[in-house]
Amino acid sequence: MDKLTLVKVGGKIVEEEQSLKQLLADFNSISGNKVLVHGGGRSATAIAKQLNIETKMVDGRRITDKPMLDVVTMVYAGLVNKNIVAGLQSLGCNAVGFCGADMDIIRSVKRPVKEIDYGFVGDVVDVNTDELRLLLDQGVTPVIAPLTHNGKGMLLNTNADTIASELAIGLSEHFNVNLVYCFEKDGVLSNPDDDSSIIHELDMQLYRQYKEDGTIAAGMIPKLDNAFRALGNGVKSVVITNANNLTKSSVKRTVVRF
Repeated sequence: MDKLTLVKVGGKIVEEEQSLKQLLADFNSISGNKVLVHGGGRSATAIAKQLNIETKMVDGRRITDKPMLDVVTMVYAGLVNKNIVAGLQSLGCNAVGFCGADMDIIRSVKRPVKEIDYGFVGDVVDVNTDELRLLLDQGVTPVIAPLTHNGKGMLLNTNADTIASELAIGLSEHFNVNLVYCFEKDGVLSNPDDDSSIIHELDMQLYRQYKEDGTIAAGMIPKLDNAFRALGNGVKSVVITNANNLTKSSVKRTVVRF
């Protein structure tokens, strides 16, 4: 099978002009088939503030009521997605932007209300990569925004790390998929205050140990849960690293092993 690199990037990297420009240049230089999944939460928060819409977060997760759903739809599938597509086109990369509702790529169900009502937030139930595969075969690079749909006309805000993992699993039926999670740090850190404390290799046993003793906590847990789910379902490799290391053979990365 052909190789495919699926890169998930979020945070300020896709929302600041200089870091986005560097990211797209590095992403464009990746050989072979590639897919980019992006976030855009900071821009959504900033625009919501301009519109006098309150941002509510619980443990780093956005509460998405109807006004906030309108904002994230505009920002993720519009502003951020199309800036990325335009940037890639300027580099000669024939990109096309989607969210999960386009071509019925990703269906979700609205997260059930338990202790917290997250509002219009989706949990992925079905992934259809057939059309993405046809585009990739034609040399087109998909750029995916973190929105899905329920098949009944409802859009749902959906975690971008989860979208990356689920797409990687779906595409692994047709490609040897390498999943790369990019963010502002050089990898998973054993001490969040020490950028040099990179955990270079992380397997499930070590992950459980680090979760129990609190070394790994908060937002890194869902990212790693998604990483291990991908590895357990056909994805060839998962790496967590700084976006600046995307094309470098650097030791500054965390390799996740099942």
